Amino acid sequence: MTVPLTRSLYRTTAHAAGGRTGSVRTDDGRLDVRLAPPRKKVPGTTNPEQLFAAGFAACFTSALAEVAAEFGAEASTARVACEVQLGTTDTPAGYGLAVTLTVSLPGWRAADLQPLLHRADAVCPYSQAVRGNVPLTLLAVDEPAADDRA
Repeated sequence: MTVPLTRSLYRTTAHAAGGRTGSVRTDDGRLDVRLAPPRKKVPGTTNPEQLFAAGFAACFTSALAEVAAEFGAEASTARVACEVQLGTTDTPAGYGLAVTLTVSLPGWRAADLQPLLHRADAVCPYSQAVRGNVPLTLLAVDEPAADDRA
């Protein structure tokens, strides 16, 4: 079911040229990148899947902070990794995405964190956008060792 906006809070436009071997630039110029297909390692480029993963990770982190605050918890130190897979499907379109969000929060055990992930998933705009279209796995993990952090 499509849910219409009742009020617009922000609007942006990105302009692409040349597809996966071209470039993309936002209307305000704050993002201006060259693109290359995921399997090609071209210096100074990114690909649409990386851009999607970055946006989803950032959005989910904010949703998690909002939900944690409802429980009196601080989530500003949460670590969210968003893995986006591009693959083939048995559909007429032939291609699809799958997403895994792996989340840790200092002081939280994975088992205790998992319910917050489900609440964050309910309010995150990216989660809402992919729901029913893209397989999404929410994975809570114990906080990694300090030397494992990126």
